[in-house]
Amino acid sequence: MKVLEALITVAAGIGAALALYWLLNKIAELLPGHWEGRIKPFLFIAPAFLAVALYLIYPAIQTLINSFQDRASEEWVGFENYSELLTSTPFQQTLFNTLLWILIVPAVTVVVGLAVAVLADRLKPGAEKLSKTIIFMPMAIAMVGAATVWGFIYEARPEGQPQIGLLNAVWTALGGSPIAWIQQSDFHLNSLLLMVVLLWAQVGFSMVLLSAAVKGVPADTLEAARIDGASERQTFFQVVVPQIKGTIITVFVTVTIAVMKIFDIVYVMTNGNFNTNVLGNEFYNQLNTNFNNGAAAAIVVMLMIAVIPVMIYQVRHFRAEEAAA
Repeated sequence: MKVLEALITVAAGIGAALALYWLLNKIAELLPGHWEGRIKPFLFIAPAFLAVALYLIYPAIQTLINSFQDRASEEWVGFENYSELLTSTPFQQTLFNTLLWILIVPAVTVVVGLAVAVLADRLKPGAEKLSKTIIFMPMAIAMVGAATVWGFIYEARPEGQPQIGLLNAVWTALGGSPIAWIQQSDFHLNSLLLMVVLLWAQVGFSMVLLSAAVKGVPADTLEAARIDGASERQTFFQVVVPQIKGTIITVFVTVTIAVMKIFDIVYVMTNGNFNTNVLGNEFYNQLNTNFNNGAAAAIVVMLMIAVIPVMIYQVRHFRAEEAAA
């Protein structure tokens, strides 16, 4: 029954889209002379612009308005939501935790993904495909599922009981006492352990893009470097890396944006407790636990402001690459 419903939904959606564009085309054909050619492109892109306005622009404007209102979005309070958040010690710690994620995860994802890509490319074709498939497989797992799996890995039970957590099973087998890993906030160890979950999932994405970029480096430039006496390390860092810089930046920016919105891993594993809170999780708690629409909207606005420079840099980078191509 569900399969039938899905097929009907797909058929109805495609049919509605075809009917809409057929109607728009007929409207354009009714226009006199050269006006048809001028107006038709705008008619065809109008549905996409309307969708962007309805689902992106309008919510963004409404969120900005709500950030200057009280918890019930009834009275104007100015910058009170922002000042209360930014002067709150727990929120300052949340900002610091989010900054840690931004500083560590994208950089490590790029480095590990590049290393895996280069090493996998040196294997035989069959072994290369198998290794890349295994490394990429975590990308197919939802973050909630990945967080649940890693929650079992970090699971801790009282001393004397069987340790079902892999990490504690190994640790106790070596003679140590069970450790509640995700409660260890010293030096932000628990936050680092949560980052491992996202790294585990994102390295495959990084590996695929960087592997394709490495394979696309012209062989003659590599051969020329070796003839000039460059070592393999010099060839990699001075010839290969500069030629795949565009892909490295793309992966870095993409992962950075994903990290800035991170929520599900933290929510499932700690819900922000033990000093692991991040902005995405704080927004959820403000909206659905504290029922504070104003504070939740202010957090979203802060995230949007933080993302905008990254997006501008990405757009400029793409344009520069297109101009150089």
